[in-house]
Amino acid sequence: MTTHTRAALLMLGSTVLFGLMAVVIKLAAETLHTFEIAFFRNFFGVIAALPLLFKHGPGLLKTTQLPRYVIRCLIGVVSMFCGFWAIGHLPLAQAVSLSYSTPLFVTIAAVWFLHEHVRARRWAAVVLGFIGVMIIVRPGTEGFSAGTLVALSAAVLSGIVSIQIKQLSATEPADRIVLWTTLLWVPMSLVPALFVWEWPQGITWLWVASAGLLGTGGHMLWTRALKLGDVSALTPISFMQLPLVAVLGYLLFDENLDRWTVLGAVVIFSANAYIAHREAQLARRAATASPSSAAKPGE
Repeated sequence: MTTHTRAALLMLGSTVLFGLMAVVIKLAAETLHTFEIAFFRNFFGVIAALPLLFKHGPGLLKTTQLPRYVIRCLIGVVSMFCGFWAIGHLPLAQAVSLSYSTPLFVTIAAVWFLHEHVRARRWAAVVLGFIGVMIIVRPGTEGFSAGTLVALSAAVLSGIVSIQIKQLSATEPADRIVLWTTLLWVPMSLVPALFVWEWPQGITWLWVASAGLLGTGGHMLWTRALKLGDVSALTPISFMQLPLVAVLGYLLFDENLDRWTVLGAVVIFSANAYIAHREAQLARRAATASPSSAAKPGE
């Protein structure tokens, strides 16, 4: 199995787990505040990640990148709050479709943080993707909801986090990234949760525990995928989440797919597919280039 195939399968596995996590988060949101759901997701996520510490020993925690972990986790936890709120208050398919805009922000963040050179065709794909976002959000119409802006905020922050994960992956093993992330997220999410604290009741415990297990499992697979492959090439695979949450949203919450959501998601997917195609072309070009020839900059 090639490295690219393994990366794609890992990303697909993480997509399924994150899709199921979205469902249990929506179930938990019927009785719990977003801050509490995020805290319990992280608390049970640490429990799910503890085998990594037993596997590698305390040495896994040794790092010289702690300040970068703290910054990455602060941005990540705010993105989590926004994303969880959107899942709990918007139709599942709409919340997930807006999360598809993350690769667009990844491209922008790659220019900003990694100083990647992006040419006109990829910028055109980014513009097309944002047209898809506008189709879903439809500002100025009766279908507009301010909650969609919260979902977009989650996508923006998630794009920044993806770049930071890629940067950390250059020197840090995937298991260390997962463990430090889950450890830091617990206190970061506990503080706001204390202001709205209410103990889960009955089956809600199952939902929040499942959110932690599914989220950590998805994070493990996601981090390993990013370690093996390119961010822009892998993130479009997450579009497989839409049919999964659409079916479960219909069965569990009686949600119907809005035609504007479907149209916008298709436009965003087309833009991201082109970005992924260009990234794959450039990767192959760089791999086959002779040592004396310089690889072309990104387009």
